[in-house]
Amino acid sequence: MSKKVLIISSSPRKGGNSDTLCDEFKRGAEEAGNKVEKLFLKDKNINYCVGCGVCNQTGNCTQKDDADEIVNNMINADVIVMASPVYFYTISAQMKTLIDRTCAKHRQIKNKEFYFILTAADSRPESLIRSIECFRGFTSCLINPVEKGIIYANSAWNMGDINENQAIEEAYRMGFNI
Repeated sequence: MSKKVLIISSSPRKGGNSDTLCDEFKRGAEEAGNKVEKLFLKDKNINYCVGCGVCNQTGNCTQKDDADEIVNNMINADVIVMASPVYFYTISAQMKTLIDRTCAKHRQIKNKEFYFILTAADSRPESLIRSIECFRGFTSCLINPVEKGIIYANSAWNMGDINENQAIEEAYRMGFNI
């Protein structure tokens, strides 16, 4: 059965290590017959949440930018892939900003399968724990999220380092097997 897959790349570099893993996941998912959309947050205009609380009453954010479209795409997807490079042992600012902006409609992001992709220069797998916990903190606020897989890609500092990392094959395989 074909699924709607939304891949959210928060890399600030097109073709960067985490973005490359997104492309491999996408390739695998498409080859398996799924409909895949990849969003590159760098190309989107997403403002910070201002904490006004209006969304608590209306269910809509007062800000007019690209966040609402992305959140609607999340609501309509069956599978959500969230990818981030790890900076100072946590997710990128671009990803955190998007997560914060789901506030108005986060209860509508329900019954989704989640995959997380993380890349870090640090060679220790435990260096990614805080980033995973950020993603899990987000999904714990949703209705019936299912964590399906995590790609841990350590020792990926310079652009292209990921091409020598076993995570490249894992990303393809995980996408193919959704």
